[in-house]
Amino acid sequence: MLIRNASLLDGAAIDVRLSGSRISELGRLQALAREPVIDASGSCLLPGLHDHHIHLRATSAALDSIRCGPPEVHSAEELQELLATAATRNATGWIRGMGYHPSVAGEINRDWLDRVVPTTPVRIQHRSGRLWILNSAAIDLLKQRARSLVPNSLSTIDSAEDGRFLDTDTLFADVLGHRALPIAAISRQLASYGVTGITDMNPGNGPDDLSAMFGWQRSGDLLQRVSLAGKASLSGLASKSMISISSLKVHLHDHDLPELDALSQAIREAHKLDRPVAVHCVTDLALIFTVAAFESAGTIPGDRIEHASVTPDEMFEPLRRLGLIVVTQPHFIHERGRTYLQDIPVAEHHLLYRCRSFLNAGVALAGGSDAPFGAPDPWAAMRAAVNRATSDGTIIGPDECLTPEEALALFTGRAERPDLPRNITVGELADLCLLDQPWSVVRKDLDARHVRMTIIDGKPINGFHQ
Repeated sequence: MLIRNASLLDGAAIDVRLSGSRISELGRLQALAREPVIDASGSCLLPGLHDHHIHLRATSAALDSIRCGPPEVHSAEELQELLATAATRNATGWIRGMGYHPSVAGEINRDWLDRVVPTTPVRIQHRSGRLWILNSAAIDLLKQRARSLVPNSLSTIDSAEDGRFLDTDTLFADVLGHRALPIAAISRQLASYGVTGITDMNPGNGPDDLSAMFGWQRSGDLLQRVSLAGKASLSGLASKSMISISSLKVHLHDHDLPELDALSQAIREAHKLDRPVAVHCVTDLALIFTVAAFESAGTIPGDRIEHASVTPDEMFEPLRRLGLIVVTQPHFIHERGRTYLQDIPVAEHHLLYRCRSFLNAGVALAGGSDAPFGAPDPWAAMRAAVNRATSDGTIIGPDECLTPEEALALFTGRAERPDLPRNITVGELADLCLLDQPWSVVRKDLDARHVRMTIIDGKPINGFHQ
């Protein structure tokens, strides 16, 4: 396939030939006999975007869930109306909510949900992803199924008298079963943003998840390349087609941190298998603890800090020295900024989801959506990295703004090494994003509507925004 009359970021005109899954020629090229030709008409051609932190199963499940927190819902009244409407439309099935935050209606529980939705089963996920809140109708159904399927889970269900279930995803899956997920729908949605690859960061990913991903790709439901992070049990498994094994994922919780020596040893064991480690750090305590563990264990290329939600100035030097990559979510400033302004002291606002300070300090920086806990649109994240604006226009950390080119670079690094850029060069994978305008135009608004065509493994996907 030949892409003619494209332009690069700097405006330079170029033709690009794809042969199979690779870029084979660049320059001013003539079409070969019977070669498919795409006329870019001067529009910008980019390396395909890579989401460096996403949860694919949960993002698929979120397509038929209702959003119960900011930026869509901000008050108890709004949530009550949303749930009541959902119950009216879905009187016989479950209501599945997600993204709840206490800023909406406080620490809601079973009784609160019973008053709003007394008969339709409801379960709502906290935006942390760890907590589920169920009403009585949902708990009754959960018990009914547990008695026949997983009777030893009844004690756990009974212990959550207030309807608040912490870290029980496995229990829910065992009792309620796995739903058929709309993988094809979310994959095509990602492709509409120009996303050609993802890094799935579910800490529970294991061999079964590798097989599931491969099955979705083989069926054609999953279009993107996948870098699969997860449990130690993935170590040593062979890559499958367009799926590779990546980091050991460690999910830290401030209230239950492991022993420092234990985390250091886990890092060493992963490194012995040439497997980098990615550690979830959403507080300054978790970040300081993690850096101390890497100081003890040492680092290898590809070791990562996920989120770095709060980063004190004194952490930049050790992050740079250790060569750790920070994978951040600047769009949370837009999506959750109003809550941050209420909940976090003013003196700490500049520490949130920093961008410019990392680059200035020589720390490698990449971007991920954290979908479904954030919007899966990387262009929204780019805009937030550039303007640092909340949903009501308040600016948080103006000194952390990036240029449009720096924001784009957050999503064009290599899957296994987000700190290394991918470029349009001979030999690179034929994973590309063709826009509908030159970069000089697109950089002004950084909007996904400009994606004209996404090419994955040399195969064009288009028709998104007609």
